[in-house]
Amino acid sequence: MQQQQQLAGMIDHTLLRADATAAEIAKLIEEARKYGFASVCVNPTWVRTAAEALAGTDVKVCTVIGFPLGATTSRVKAFETADAIASGAGEIDMVINIGALKDGRDADVEADVRGVVEAAEGKTIVKVIIETSLLTDEEKVRACECSVRAGADFVKTSTGFSTGGATAEDIALMRRTVGPDIGVKASGGVRSLEDMQRMVAAGATRIGASSGVKIMEGGRSEGNY
Repeated sequence: MQQQQQLAGMIDHTLLRADATAAEIAKLIEEARKYGFASVCVNPTWVRTAAEALAGTDVKVCTVIGFPLGATTSRVKAFETADAIASGAGEIDMVINIGALKDGRDADVEADVRGVVEAAEGKTIVKVIIETSLLTDEEKVRACECSVRAGADFVKTSTGFSTGGATAEDIALMRRTVGPDIGVKASGGVRSLEDMQRMVAAGATRIGASSGVKIMEGGRSEGNY
């Protein structure tokens, strides 16, 4: 039982589909309460609903910023962050400016992340999605280094909406890069307990998955996130 609780406390129970309905969000919230997941991860439009439903529980509300492309401006990402926190978000998962990273404009990437960190004002943790499936290993390292310098609390593999998701190899690389004091979140394609255990063994401290219930029950589900 204790091990199960520890596993649940590492999962961001996720529903980020564009066509998610109120009934599906309510089900997500109820599942998070039942299993004691770390958070529900929802699009910004659902933050207030989730925050009100989860008031008085230990389950946080996580939301996404600049999602899923990372291509909105830094000012917009900072505004989104402040607005989400005002609505009740307790955790922020932002997408980096991937094109800037690939252009070698690391200072711009760092400033983009720092803008979100500053907008959070220490009220929430900030996780930085680097979208590993679009990056070389060298770019993954640079993205992680930019995130650490900007004050992020976590680096995260994927949105779950690009060309691939988390791999144990990427988790290990990210862990080596950020060291022991920064969180590493695996997301995208973690669909079973075995998948989760593989990511944790590689260095992940948080898992983003729409398959949280299946993971807890020892099953496996299909899907991207």
